[in-house]
Amino acid sequence: MDYNSLSDEDLERHFNPRFAVPDFQDYHDANAARSARSRANLASELDIPYGDSPLERLDIFPSAQPGTPVQVFLHGGYWRAMDKQDFSFVADALVPAGVTVVIINYDLCPKVTLDKIVEQTRRAIAWCYRHIADFGGDPERLFISGHSAGAHLAVMALLEDWRGRHDLAADTIKGVTATSGVYELAPVLRISVNAEIRLTAAMAARNSPTLHPPTRHLPLLLLVGADEPAGWIKQTTDFRAAFEASAGPCDYLELPGRHHFSIIRDMADSGSPLFLAMLRQMSLL
Repeated sequence: MDYNSLSDEDLERHFNPRFAVPDFQDYHDANAARSARSRANLASELDIPYGDSPLERLDIFPSAQPGTPVQVFLHGGYWRAMDKQDFSFVADALVPAGVTVVIINYDLCPKVTLDKIVEQTRRAIAWCYRHIADFGGDPERLFISGHSAGAHLAVMALLEDWRGRHDLAADTIKGVTATSGVYELAPVLRISVNAEIRLTAAMAARNSPTLHPPTRHLPLLLLVGADEPAGWIKQTTDFRAAFEASAGPCDYLELPGRHHFSIIRDMADSGSPLFLAMLRQMSLL
C-alpha cells in the first residue's frame, strides 16, 4: 500500500480506529468498569512515581509467588488519550498465571511531544528493572507489551541504548508483545488525530520503527486483528518484514474476529491464543 496515493478520507478509514469501529466508546466503558473490579480484587500498589510529572506514574499488580517474570504494559490512545487505570484488567489472567504486571502512564499529546513520551516510557522501563524486585518481580525476566500506540512504544524501547543511557544490560528487555500497533507514522500526519498529536514529518520518521528496525534479536510477538482495516494490518506485516530482515524471525498472529478494540481483551483471557503465546514467550508454558 502506497500511503501517498491514498486520499485523506482513505487514510482516515485505514488509520483512525475510532472511524473503523463506531461503537468504540462501548468498549472503553466496559474496559474501565472491568478495570475497576480488577483493582478491587487484585493486590496492587498504585500510582507509584517514576518521574516528576503527575502522569509519570505506574501501577503494580504483584504475583503471590516471589521472583516471577514481569510484564510491563503500555496503553494505547494514539499518544493523546486514555489512562493506565482503564487497562488494569490486563492483569486479570496474568497475575494468577504467576506474572507480576506493571501498567505505565505517561504524559499525553499535545501537552508533550511524541519524542518526550518515548523517552518517558523508556525511563519507566529502567525504573522497573531497578525496583521491581521490591515487589516480588524478577528484573532479569522483564518483558514489555503494548496495544495500539502502546505497541509502538514497546517496540521503540527495543531501539534504546540501555547500556549507554541507563547503565543497564543491552538485553534488559527479554521479549516484547506488540498488539495492533502503528509502526510507520507517516500516515498519521494526514489524519484528524494529528491535530492533537502534532507530529512533524521529521518526528514521524525518527519514531517509525519500520524505518529503523531493531538489530538485536529477541522474542517478538506481533499480533493484529483480522477485522482491522487493511492499512492497519499492513503496518504490522511491514514491521514484521523489517524486523526479520534486520534481527531475525519473530512470531506473528492475525486473530480472526478481532478488531482494534476487541483484541486487547484477549490478553485477559487465559484460553486465548494471544495469552497463551505470551506465556510461551515468558517460558511459563
